[in-house]
Amino acid sequence: MLRVSLIAHTPEPEKVVAAAAKLCYSSAGVDDLLAGLTPEKSREFVEKLAKLGHESPTEHVSFTFAIEGVSRSLLAQITRHRIASYSVQSQRYVRLDEFEYVTPPQIAADPEALDAFRQAMDQQGEEYRRIAALLKDGHIRRLMQRGMSEQEAARKAEKLAIEDARFVLPNACDTKMIVTMNARSLHNFFKHRCCARAQWEIRTLAEEMLRLVYPIAPALFAMAGPSCVRGACSEGAMTCGEAAAVRERYKKLKEEALGQ
Repeated sequence: MLRVSLIAHTPEPEKVVAAAAKLCYSSAGVDDLLAGLTPEKSREFVEKLAKLGHESPTEHVSFTFAIEGVSRSLLAQITRHRIASYSVQSQRYVRLDEFEYVTPPQIAADPEALDAFRQAMDQQGEEYRRIAALLKDGHIRRLMQRGMSEQEAARKAEKLAIEDARFVLPNACDTKMIVTMNARSLHNFFKHRCCARAQWEIRTLAEEMLRLVYPIAPALFAMAGPSCVRGACSEGAMTCGEAAAVRERYKKLKEEALGQ
């Protein structure tokens, strides 16, 4: 099951963004700029920046998320967002004899498909364990022939075995990660991944991340969401055609996030 928590963020993010933006146009020193920025004034200035489309000051604040219960398929998608930092559970160093996996909702809703899916996952798990055991035995023999003790050979062989056995693990195999993005990158992430055309798993993740950051900096993320939240749909002929409903959905999401 998907689990997301916000484990760190820049303190007073809206104040930091407002100070960075004001510095570009002011002769005042940083201390003076910060002293004059109350939460209300910071929020007003951030809202003004959003209307002007001045985005670079938002790069000075960052948000760090702990993400668990997502698939390796999602990992392949999220790492396409390059202006971010990722730390991901390694399949080279972590043995996954009884791996958890993510079941797509459409498969879960079809009993026959679900049964076939579960059988496939069980089979992949069995093959992973069998291949890892075969490789480990072979590595132990070779390492001991080179003069290594049995205990040391077994320890090294374990890592070498799962390094190659992991190739049979499915995209559904779950993983966990720590992800840090600055506010500008988050806006871009939400624009693409909150869209109705995004894949269901990463869209669910994006919405949960938005729920977490919005109460921290509501002015900074007032226009966050798919492109139709800010203006016209950017999908062209591929539009879902339901921009009004999407805008209402994200308005409600943000209201609920503030009320939590």
